[in-house]
Amino acid sequence: MYRWFVFLHIAAILGFMLSHGSSAAVAFALRRERRPERLRALLHLSSSMLSVFYLALLVLLVAGTVAGFMGHWWAHGWLWLSLGLLVAMVVGMWIVGSQYYHGVRKALGMSYMEGMKFYGGVEPAPPEALDALLARGQPVLLAAIGYGGALVVAGLMWFKPF
Repeated sequence: MYRWFVFLHIAAILGFMLSHGSSAAVAFALRRERRPERLRALLHLSSSMLSVFYLALLVLLVAGTVAGFMGHWWAHGWLWLSLGLLVAMVVGMWIVGSQYYHGVRKALGMSYMEGMKFYGGVEPAPPEALDALLARGQPVLLAAIGYGGALVVAGLMWFKPF
């Protein structure tokens, strides 16, 4: 059964990465696009994968936790560091990305979130304000956090150095 939980854990990681593939592409595309209808479509594409993201994250955590117990890995530092890095990646990407994306959604007149509260669409911002907001995106930083963190976690899981 242990190998099945490890397989499920890896499958969930792939689903997690797949759900972020569209968001990563959108992050880079937002810097170049200025047509509001295309920007709305890009943001819709990115948010359409959120349910896959959350499901994959849940399965990743549950299967990884079970495999950790079955393999008696919880006494090893690499597992705790991997878990800590996953949390840091999620929090880091949320801090860097969420305010930006919700600000763009609001500037486009779409529904958006401030704090922990959702709001309906508002009057779109003037094109100059939207341009300035779009220029503040940090897709390279988001990709570095996500890919770099995932690479380190994969190395820890593969080599189990401590």
